[in-house]
Amino acid sequence: MALIGILGGMGPLATVDFMERVIQLTSTAGALRDQQHLPLLVANLPHIPDRSEAMRGGGEDPLPALLDGIDMLNRNGVELIAVPCNSAHCWYDAMRARSGAPILHIAEICVDAMPPGTRHAAVLATDGTLHSGLYQRILAGRDIVPVVPDEGTQRNLDACIHAVKAGDLVRSAEYLSAALHDLEARGAEAALMGCTEIPLAARHLKAPVMTLVDSTLELARATVSYGLARGWNVRR
Repeated sequence: MALIGILGGMGPLATVDFMERVIQLTSTAGALRDQQHLPLLVANLPHIPDRSEAMRGGGEDPLPALLDGIDMLNRNGVELIAVPCNSAHCWYDAMRARSGAPILHIAEICVDAMPPGTRHAAVLATDGTLHSGLYQRILAGRDIVPVVPDEGTQRNLDACIHAVKAGDLVRSAEYLSAALHDLEARGAEAALMGCTEIPLAARHLKAPVMTLVDSTLELARATVSYGLARGWNVRR
């Protein structure tokens, strides 16, 4: 039986959201009973050190813990790995080099889902991910100008993310709405939700002021597409 590995826990609610998207998308693709869904092996590891703190130079290096998670999944024979955490992908090359199974790249997948014709895209992410330049480099490589939050807007995004981690989704949406209005005023035509907490906040927005590209959803789509194309939903 082919297994899809999920390296999660960053954060736990975002991991559950990703799993739910995979299940929903598989159902939409025709799964009518348990045996027609994709087998998932989930490593929910919330004690992995904070990625943003590490990228800012003030926290413990998360790479050893990330590699431990990769090793755990590989020991159990997974044939694909998805990591529903954008900031963890700043260590993508090291994780990929360690893994015997391919690892989907959430940021590449998310940027590929940008609406056609987008010229200016806001980057909604942790301050660590922004500091790394992960999304800015990928967007620039596709001739899309990244619109990076200023200090005040980033404070709202950080507060949004922290509110989701604390379980306050209504409050998180208020912070997100304020950030989106600021970024629209600076010319953003669409926004990349480059942190898997942010889509959870976005569900509580009354009317987003721009198109939002959901990194959790796009990673789930890529995961399901990969598994279904190989018949992993069929018991052998």
